[in-house]
Amino acid sequence: MKALILVDIQNDFLPGGALPVPEGDQVAPVANGIMPCFEHVYATQDWHLANHGSFASNHHGRKPGDIIILAGLEQVLWPDHCVQNTWGADFAPVLDTSRFEQVFRKGIDPDIDSYSTFFDNAHRRSTGLAEYLHSREIGEIFIMGLATDYCVLYSVLDARELGLETRVITDGCRGIELHEGDIDRAFDRMRTAGAVLITSSEITCMPH
Repeated sequence: MKALILVDIQNDFLPGGALPVPEGDQVAPVANGIMPCFEHVYATQDWHLANHGSFASNHHGRKPGDIIILAGLEQVLWPDHCVQNTWGADFAPVLDTSRFEQVFRKGIDPDIDSYSTFFDNAHRRSTGLAEYLHSREIGEIFIMGLATDYCVLYSVLDARELGLETRVITDGCRGIELHEGDIDRAFDRMRTAGAVLITSSEITCMPH
């Protein structure tokens, strides 16, 4: 069985949000167009507490883009974003959330960040998505969302580690590109891990 996974298509990652991904608003229409092709659609949602350790504002004298050690791991500091129960954490208004079978929240622990849709960055805590897919005998996922070079990348790497057949819908992804070439390098890492990169036009809709 297969499923579509939509990664963090939330207001704060869109133009006008606290951590806008360039052209981030262009992924929701892609998602809306392909959701009818899937019986199972899952979404992830960044869901931070205001005191999250990845926020630059919680570290005196630090600014977004700085790198610190958090929970023993190297951590890029970000602007405050996707704080629980705020507008920024809400899904994009144009995204058809009525098709979501389940939403998995990540980044809940203030002491460690969680890029991947499956685990936190230290693999200490599961979001429950891996177990959910296994319980439904879903072995193939199609994944897209924000941002290519962070949450999508690490979700894909974890999916491959879990043995999931993984297809990345490239026109449904946009990246941050803190450093020139980050997006291309992210796609290269996905390919190397065994993911297949496709476009939404290659998805065939079959009757459920």
